[in-house]
Amino acid sequence: MTEPILSVRGLKTEFRTADYHVQAVDGLSYDLHAGRTLAVVGESGSGKSVHALSVMGLLPTPPARVTAGEVLYRGRDLLKLPKEEMRKLRGDRIAMIFQEPMTSLNPVLRVGDQIAESVILHKGASPEAAMARAVDLLKKVGIPSPDKRVRDYPHQFSGGMRQRAMIAMALACGPDVLIADEPTTALDVTIQAQILELLKDLQREFKMALVLITHNIGVVAEMADDVVVMYAGRAVEKSPVAETFKDPRHPYTRALLGSVPSIFSRKDRLAAIAGQPPDLSLAHAGCPFAPRCAEVLPRCASEDPPPFALPGGRMSNCWKAEDKVPA
Repeated sequence: MTEPILSVRGLKTEFRTADYHVQAVDGLSYDLHAGRTLAVVGESGSGKSVHALSVMGLLPTPPARVTAGEVLYRGRDLLKLPKEEMRKLRGDRIAMIFQEPMTSLNPVLRVGDQIAESVILHKGASPEAAMARAVDLLKKVGIPSPDKRVRDYPHQFSGGMRQRAMIAMALACGPDVLIADEPTTALDVTIQAQILELLKDLQREFKMALVLITHNIGVVAEMADDVVVMYAGRAVEKSPVAETFKDPRHPYTRALLGSVPSIFSRKDRLAAIAGQPPDLSLAHAGCPFAPRCAEVLPRCASEDPPPFALPGGRMSNCWKAEDKVPA
């Protein structure tokens, strides 16, 4: 396989004030290859979105701070770039779609102006050429009458149309890497399916690499080539998507899959994961999933397992992982 277009290596991000300290991302690593989709999945609070904002350089400092690791885009460490250099990359070569478009779109600017702004800033286009690009992008993402809707304000768009406008804005400069943070959470099921299909079509057209952040296992099955499962700020399993569903190697991954409804299941009730995710502001010994794990071993309460490399390029952060070799 070719060199990854984006590599995250040992990323650690914390939030620190005089009163509290939270290790929100704890040693996350993965590779993203051109044209492929990597799903980052886990419960709320697992560090999925914080990791994405760390990659994009968008966390407020203070209280947030990246304390360790590398984020390599085509071999360049984004964490070491001057702010001005990072601004040039962000929105141009690396773009992001946020979870709630109404909080990401400026309510007092027309949608077309917001899309055109990126083209003017990064590509040096004239206002006329940039607006023509905005109309073309709105057409690509399925907005009806784009030459008219380009003059509308965000509140004049429906939720699904606002998300499409956000996708158009992210694609304005033809990025190599697109990070989509829960892009369908606030939408109804029919619109969710349309947005996911749109992302797949645009990924093929623009030949982008996609990081898809989600808690929806169904979306993972539909969209991803590879999966990173996060829990308590760390990756507990990494695997190709087919292997993740066929043979999950971490108890948390198995529990997540077991909680998904299926028309083939004969269970009267869905399986639930007992307990709550750990409070990351408190120190803990052993595996952070141990208090909720149905397969817990005595050593899990006191010994924190390292990531173990498994056959097929897989990884599991569990003492019960078979064929384990320290990664």
